[in-house]
Amino acid sequence: MEVFWSKGYAAASTAELCDATGLGRSSLYNAFGSKHELYEAALSRYADRGVALQVAILEAPGTAKTKLRNLMEWVIDTDLSDPTRRGCMTINAATETTGRDDAVVKLVSGQFQRLEAAIHDTIIAGQRAGEITTNRPASELARSFLSTYYGLRVLGAVAERETLEDVVRGTVDSL
Repeated sequence: MEVFWSKGYAAASTAELCDATGLGRSSLYNAFGSKHELYEAALSRYADRGVALQVAILEAPGTAKTKLRNLMEWVIDTDLSDPTRRGCMTINAATETTGRDDAVVKLVSGQFQRLEAAIHDTIIAGQRAGEITTNRPASELARSFLSTYYGLRVLGAVAERETLEDVVRGTVDSL
């Protein structure tokens, strides 16, 4: 996963994958079938871990806006603490191979949908509590938030903390 996350699918060599897994070339192919199948497994593992962490933030105690703010602040801290600023492996996969690779499209879409559902549930709870506007449907607010959230992940590769925190304030205040 680390090799693909750092280099992307195309640039990850079999030798690097063997070094990272501790497997020889034939063992790597026996275990995973192909470089692409290993990539799918790595992307799936990344998505499962990432979504679990993100959903846990959204399920923690607190108001809906606090949870959504905490999610965005967590991603800022996560992205800025990475010295290489690799960003989100799922977004990297989406921009590198999506549209040309049905399996990757399915994996990426699945992660996006799982996180969107958790955000949607948080927004519904906030609307019921009178904390989040009901002038727009929860589904629309969730997709808008998700888009900004993933945009924040892209900006995290190049922007300073102050810029990213401005995005968080503007996004949460708009709810």
